[in-house]
Amino acid sequence: MKTIHKTIFIVTLFAIAMGFMESAVVVYLRELYYPNGFSFPMVPTSPTVFITELLREAATLVMLYCVGLLAGSTRSQRFVYFLYSFAIWDIFYYVFLRLLIHWPESLFTWDILFLIPIPWYGPVIAPVIISLTMMAYAWIVLHLESKAYNVVFKRHDWIWMSLASLLFIISFTMEFVHWFRSGNHSLNTMGFEFIPSRYPWWLFMIAESILLYVVCRLYLITKNSLTLNKTYVDERYD
Repeated sequence: MKTIHKTIFIVTLFAIAMGFMESAVVVYLRELYYPNGFSFPMVPTSPTVFITELLREAATLVMLYCVGLLAGSTRSQRFVYFLYSFAIWDIFYYVFLRLLIHWPESLFTWDILFLIPIPWYGPVIAPVIISLTMMAYAWIVLHLESKAYNVVFKRHDWIWMSLASLLFIISFTMEFVHWFRSGNHSLNTMGFEFIPSRYPWWLFMIAESILLYVVCRLYLITKNSLTLNKTYVDERYD
């Protein structure tokens, strides 16, 4: 059986490669639609391109989820490998964009982050912070399991993590929703004329605080329990 450290290396390599593939797609799109550099409002695309982009994002999530399923041997491992691969992919997506087209100009540059189910907007630093937190969470869980600790996600943890995720999504979509509900737009442009300007950092900080609480709580409770996962130990040294 592969060790956790070897699996982490393989997952990291895969996620970095995915980050490059994602950035390559953006380079192509910007050469076609933004030859003078990307800026808001966005250039409207055809319905075919827009739907293709939605499906590409959905396919990306499926691929990252499959990585978690293949890499992990327990429910907690599958979940954290998904989080870890997502975080690495997201961070290196920006790293490669910076290397290839010198964008973003700064960590506070606005970006359109996601399109499902509605557009998400935010400064680049916001998803980067979330990704770094997810990496820390994954590293803690995998480190504890490599030491044969029994890491169990309680319902309490799922509730807090779900709440943090919901608040993050709201922070990225809040301004767009308000703008869309105002009716000052054309429906046939699919919202491309929207220009983001204000990000609710207060909401982001609440969500990030909840996420950090879950990370610290899981580490302290698991570390103090001193409960060994006998199944994992047996498999590891079988």
